[in-house]
Amino acid sequence: MAFYSQYNFTGIIPARYASARFPGKPLVKIGGKPMIQRVYEQASKSLEILFVATDDERIYKAVQNFGGKALMTSSDHKSGTDRCAEAARIISGDRGIKTDVIVNIQGDEPFIRPEQINLLLSCFNDNSVEIATLVRKVRTDEDIFNPNHPKVAVAVNGDAIYFSRAAIPYVRDSEASAWSGKHEYFKHIGLYAYRIDTLMKITALPQSPLEKAESLEQNRWLENGFRIRTAVTEWESKCIDTPQDLANVNGNVD
Repeated sequence: MAFYSQYNFTGIIPARYASARFPGKPLVKIGGKPMIQRVYEQASKSLEILFVATDDERIYKAVQNFGGKALMTSSDHKSGTDRCAEAARIISGDRGIKTDVIVNIQGDEPFIRPEQINLLLSCFNDNSVEIATLVRKVRTDEDIFNPNHPKVAVAVNGDAIYFSRAAIPYVRDSEASAWSGKHEYFKHIGLYAYRIDTLMKITALPQSPLEKAESLEQNRWLENGFRIRTAVTEWESKCIDTPQDLANVNGNVD
């Protein structure tokens, strides 16, 4: 069910063909459908306005073939956020679609739940929110030291304080193996929403020291004074990063 509020939300799914670990990933079949189609169908349960932003004709045509909407964007973008910014300019400018908030949905999340998107959008019920993202509480049996799973330190009001590939915070006077039982850790779920003017500002900023150190672009936004509101989801993110990830899920899809 689409989420209703005072704002106009537009979903953008950045999708590129080139990938060092998994070339052509958006077009791989999951349960007989291209992955990008499954992402689109899941996101459309929450968002009435939705586009795939790509730099590849094959992805563009695949989206058209299943009845979705797609935009061609530059091949020079360094991140999905940058691609979203270009797509937002096209949508609000050339297409004339009124947009207040852009929702960035990862193109390798075929199992994203509409409840997660709705939770993200609900952050904008607070008019002061500029950027929003999701986090999940880490279970005590999970590996908080895996650098491929960024962690987030969260303030009392729900705003992110810092994102790190390390386990943050450091729990003093305790063995590292016991940290997750002594402190509530949060894992970052890579789903974002930004007010359109904020999106244009953050993508115009140069890379920052903390962003370079962690290879996490959201630290650039924090370093420059932007606030990121977090919402806690109960559901795990299940992205397809590698061919092995695909093999693991393909036998369990309706």
